[in-house]
Amino acid sequence: MIRLTERLGRGRRDDDRDDGDGRDGREHEERGTRREREGYDRDLDRAQRTRGRERDRRGGEAPAIANELFETLYHEVVDRLDTGGIVDLDPGEVAERVQELVGRAIDERQIAVGSRGRRRVIEAITDEIVGLGPIERLLGDPTVSDILVNGADSIYVERRGVLERSEVRFRSNEHLLNTINRIVARIGRRIDESSPMVDARLPDGSRVNAIIPPLAVDGPLLSIRRFQTGPVSLRELIEGGSCSSGMAHYFKSVVRARCNVLVCGGTGSGKTTLLNALSRYIPSRERIITIEDSAELRLQQEHVARLETRPPNLEGAGEVTIRDLVRNALRMRPDRIIVGECRSEEVLDMIQAMNTGHDGSMTTVHANNVRDAFTRLMSMLSMAGTQLGESMMREMIARAIDVVINVSRGSDGTRRVISVAETGDVHQGEIELHEIFVWRNEPVMGRDEGHWYCNGHSTLMDRFRNAGARLASKYLAEVQ
Repeated sequence: MIRLTERLGRGRRDDDRDDGDGRDGREHEERGTRREREGYDRDLDRAQRTRGRERDRRGGEAPAIANELFETLYHEVVDRLDTGGIVDLDPGEVAERVQELVGRAIDERQIAVGSRGRRRVIEAITDEIVGLGPIERLLGDPTVSDILVNGADSIYVERRGVLERSEVRFRSNEHLLNTINRIVARIGRRIDESSPMVDARLPDGSRVNAIIPPLAVDGPLLSIRRFQTGPVSLRELIEGGSCSSGMAHYFKSVVRARCNVLVCGGTGSGKTTLLNALSRYIPSRERIITIEDSAELRLQQEHVARLETRPPNLEGAGEVTIRDLVRNALRMRPDRIIVGECRSEEVLDMIQAMNTGHDGSMTTVHANNVRDAFTRLMSMLSMAGTQLGESMMREMIARAIDVVINVSRGSDGTRRVISVAETGDVHQGEIELHEIFVWRNEPVMGRDEGHWYCNGHSTLMDRFRNAGARLASKYLAEVQ
């Protein structure tokens, strides 16, 4: 901080001395730097031509300055920034220093931009140094749930479940690739031609997936899934139209009675959000182990141990899978195990844990409906290399899973629970399902309207009563 202050101080004293030298001194300085000024003029002409092309192409406002001039300013500010002196500063103070240096660089080069353009340049360079460049302002927008980058010139965002194209752009594919490298470097991972795919996460917990050439044909691809930073409650899901009040009270009893829960649905349907909301009602005296590929769960209890998988290193060694972590979690004295998503052979260890005293555990799978969820579990069990027959696998699943919740995203972007079923015994080669709640869709003018219906009876009522999680019959009314 002292070194940076001294450098800024020397710059100010130099400016004051230049002002006192008079007109002759300034003319002499201008003659001595004519070559630099001529280079600046060329940059300015190029900037004006580029702005015109951008305006014609987009039909809107063009960048404040050309990419070449932006790069020049950026590197000049980086050179002036004393990184050793800002190590102990918080991000806000670093941003202030960067903004000051950018403003000085613009003044010294006498770049012809208006006040609005100046502000845009300062913000862009600050975001580039302190944040993640052009997408930094999207990450700061609480209404954005997904950021999808399909190359430098094509960025889409999801707001309230609906995709829309963003005006944000990267300067080039190289610029986008540099941003991806900065993201993955934060957590000690890498991405290059030998390993062109990577999963990562941002400091706020947002999930990141990136894939680059040669696998990505038209340039680097970046997908960022953002999650609500604060606690998620069932009341918020009710207000958002994701579930009914009766359903929410049923979920509370299911969690408090230590029923094993499987949440199924498609990508982006709200499985993780629902899992976070359900976990709110786990008693604080219980020890919870969470296992994920990328840490997304935000449990609200104090006694939570979070585990995360690890990809292989450069030599292809050191990989730690979800199955490895599930096995290890059994030695950590868990009351409940929550697996973010079962995708493969780890389902065997998860089901065994549910069947061997770890009641109240939860996990998710990708499936379109409740019946398909069991089909997927059967398929994943066969991938585990077991010698069990199909009938035995069905018995294991039926005994392990108590409640299956199916979530889906409607055509209007609304995420909601569309089915809740309790499992029964295996009958004639099929697991019996007792559907408690179901959503019946009644589309109206492009919106998914409808109601939840309940059959009025739950096979778990005695279990709820014995666990002190009694469920009033009014919450099982026919129409929710």
